[in-house]
Amino acid sequence: MSAPTHTRPQSATSGGVGTRLPWWALALPTLAFITLFVLILNPADAHAATGDPAITQLVERVQQLIAR
Repeated sequence: MSAPTHTRPQSATSGGVGTRLPWWALALPTLAFITLFVLILNPADAHAATGDPAITQLVERVQQLIAR
């Protein structure tokens, strides 16, 4: 006894409707890639963010407690 086969219904977007990307779907990844590429080329421009001393002390204290 064979199982019935089901055919896929044709998608409503196969006619070209809805296949266009919005402008930001290409612009944002491109901008992110270019920014990271520039930082790789000139790492002197990439500065580490300075954290709040209270947060830094809290993180250090948590690390000490975990290490015990």
